[in-house]
Amino acid sequence: MRSNIVSEAGLPTRFKQWWEGIPFLTSVVVAVCSVIYLVCLLIGYDSFVEVCFLPSAVISKFQVYRVCTSIFFHGSILHLVFNMLALVPLGSELERVMGSIRLSYMIVLLAISSAVFHLLITLIAAYNPIYSYYQFMDECAIGFSGVLFSMIVIETSLSGIQSRSVFGLFNVPAKLYPWMLLVLFQLLMTNISLLGHLCGILSGFAYTYGLFNFIIPGSSFFSGIESASWLSTCVRRPKYIMCTGGDPSGYIPTYSTRNTTSSDTLSRNMWTNLSSWMPRREVLPQSPEENSRFPGRGRTLGATQTETGTANGSDSNLQARLLESGNSPVHPSSQEPIGAGQQRNNRRQPGIDVRSATTNDPLSQVTVPSDEEIQKLIAMGFDKTQVEVALAAADGDLNVAVEILMTQQA
Repeated sequence: MRSNIVSEAGLPTRFKQWWEGIPFLTSVVVAVCSVIYLVCLLIGYDSFVEVCFLPSAVISKFQVYRVCTSIFFHGSILHLVFNMLALVPLGSELERVMGSIRLSYMIVLLAISSAVFHLLITLIAAYNPIYSYYQFMDECAIGFSGVLFSMIVIETSLSGIQSRSVFGLFNVPAKLYPWMLLVLFQLLMTNISLLGHLCGILSGFAYTYGLFNFIIPGSSFFSGIESASWLSTCVRRPKYIMCTGGDPSGYIPTYSTRNTTSSDTLSRNMWTNLSSWMPRREVLPQSPEENSRFPGRGRTLGATQTETGTANGSDSNLQARLLESGNSPVHPSSQEPIGAGQQRNNRRQPGIDVRSATTNDPLSQVTVPSDEEIQKLIAMGFDKTQVEVALAAADGDLNVAVEILMTQQA
């Protein structure tokens, strides 16, 4: 009995902690949508004809207010709960990146652009010469899900992940994730606005490709609004995130180039994002042992920039030899591949003695550190064996050898 009392008493505390962890604007949107639904429930309002996004009314009567009112009304408690549970993680993450006032601008921008796409598709479907489809003109759409689909596209693009899980059942490529949700919702749920969700996805992609950057103000604009006296009450709230605490760029973060002129945005940013869909050759990462022992492959054994792919392919063998020599008392040596018989870098010290090695190994040259360089580094407190290996790896460059030794000690 006592455990039940403790658990029941802990629910309000847990809810309070959860609510306090939600940033200011996201919590405001959740509260507004919830209050509107409760008021509609109490007064018995359930037609939504006056507030929904109705293309025929927007076009014929120019009722543009429906663009804003439609996103805050929900048809059922399940509709409201599902949308708000999806908004909390998405909105919180984006608000922490952008700031509260900048996220509010983005929500308005996404709502308006989704409505524009909605009207364009509706007009094309109704008045095209091939087949006229007028049902979209009288489709009444409400709910925050259109903006949510835009936010899903933006968050997926900003996260940089390659795949996402669909309800924990299976994974799909990240770029197909919004489309998979669109199809599943249409198949699994009834009375779902296909066009509203589709336009939300299109609006999100238009944003991530930089099409809206020319109408997005810089940080000084948002900072000026935050400094206004009429917003001081909100700015002083603990959960409010300042614009300067979010992304430092003047634009809301996208994959496109930032701080460019509007004329460059529509061309350069589109090409930058379209090229991200093209397949690219993968670069194999270095193992932790290689990174800690020999930082950077560009300086391995003094390899020049003009060496061929054959020389680059044998870097791992060269580092393996150095690692073996570092674990034995034998005088260390390093060799370079065939085809690297070009001149060494000009930074080689005159104390380095280079001899040819007559072995059956396809490597042909041996670099022997001079006693003078070895004694200099030993005097600095380094171990003799590590000094010899570091000098061999640095191709006799004293400064590079010191960097390698300091990295090993770190």
